Amino acid sequence: MGYSQTSEPVRFERDCAAVMVPQGESVTLPAGQVGYITQALGGSFTVYVDGNLFRIANQDADAIGRESMPLPTLVANASDEDVEKAVWEQLRTCFDPEIPINIVDLGLVYECTLTRQPEGHRQVAVRMTLTAPGCGMGDILVADVRSKLALIPTVTETDVELVFDPPWNQTMMSEAARLETGML
Repeated sequence: MGYSQTSEPVRFERDCAAVMVPQGESVTLPAGQVGYITQALGGSFTVYVDGNLFRIANQDADAIGRESMPLPTLVANASDEDVEKAVWEQLRTCFDPEIPINIVDLGLVYECTLTRQPEGHRQVAVRMTLTAPGCGMGDILVADVRSKLALIPTVTETDVELVFDPPWNQTMMSEAARLETGML
């Protein structure tokens, strides 16, 4: 899914679970609440409400009148290469709610390995970091990665480890990401 920066007004059609950005605190926004979508990427939405930013998950898209992102699919008898490609595609749907660039292009994914389990099942292990060690969204991003990888057919186990060595810096971003953020 591409970059989407908006200020589109929305009204919550039902009570909706949300996460405050960047604190990471879980809250419920009530039906009838009005706000603005500031970012709609990777199936999640960042909504500005009463001076605060909130992240709305893919499964709650209907609460703000939006469609959920479709689930990943694989061909029958998918090879390890097919699954690995799907894994990287899913990782590219994970976004920091404050930075409109996916975690792969941001350089936050340090390692991703796929292990074939008995009966064709697969385990995915990811080592990733954050742009800042104290970021309150760390647990949210890790949960987002874990849940999106678990959606891939044949993936039955995900291990997502948050690491801070080496520390992230802007040189780890892809050239396209640096260009998009003006950090070239």
